[in-house]
Amino acid sequence: MLFVEANGARIPAIGLGTWELSGRPAARVVEQALRLGYRHIDTAQAYDNEREVGDGLRASGVRRDDVFLTTKVWTNHFAPHDLERSVKESLARLRLPSVDLLLLHWPNSHVPLAETLGALSHAKTMGLTRHIGVSNFTVALIEQAVALSPEPLVCNQVEYHPYLDQAKVKAACDQHGLALVAYSPIARGRIKSDQTLAEIGRAHHKSPAQVCLRWLVQQNVAAIPRTSRVERLSENIEIFDFELSEDEMSRIAALASPKGRLTDFGFAPKWD
Repeated sequence: MLFVEANGARIPAIGLGTWELSGRPAARVVEQALRLGYRHIDTAQAYDNEREVGDGLRASGVRRDDVFLTTKVWTNHFAPHDLERSVKESLARLRLPSVDLLLLHWPNSHVPLAETLGALSHAKTMGLTRHIGVSNFTVALIEQAVALSPEPLVCNQVEYHPYLDQAKVKAACDQHGLALVAYSPIARGRIKSDQTLAEIGRAHHKSPAQVCLRWLVQQNVAAIPRTSRVERLSENIEIFDFELSEDEMSRIAALASPKGRLTDFGFAPKWD
């Protein structure tokens, strides 16, 4: 397994996203992923599956210290006292003393960013998390967050796949030593029928999804594809035995379009 390193964190390059997974199936897929060799699991307060993620981790038999576990604070808990309380509740649901990475799930303009980052940093100094970071932050918000955070930020988790150009955000992360973690890295399955990805895949005996994930990893990006199917779990992690050429990387990057974004809400920031 490759790692993406940033400000002291070593983030496994491929992880399991758990958005929209719930109940026993969520616990089962986490357990199976870890048994297959995954060492990076991503959850969030808003996913309402932290309890099941913790259950899956324990059922796997994999040592806790060997797993990089991320959870995210929802925006209505950004006031300092709310943030600390909500993180302790997350840990109670996970039945763990700490997580490896704690993120702000989305920007929230109603609470001063300095206050929220102060509380997030305090959670780290309290030992509730090893590392802290942000999610869905624009270039301008990255600049503000890095300047305001008392503790180093290690990543910005954003939507990123071949249909969405994130060059500006990636450059801002690189400039400040942040890792970029890609959610929806296979565009929620849209890439399955993509002719360019299929053609490149045939040259390497790989699927379009594997080509997509390899494209991200070769940019030093960590990816957290979500799936509930065991065969997909195996497929998504089998990307470390081939390499894309510069030409292939460029052809994939050229698939991006202004309409490529899949995740957008009324409360989202003004995207770059």
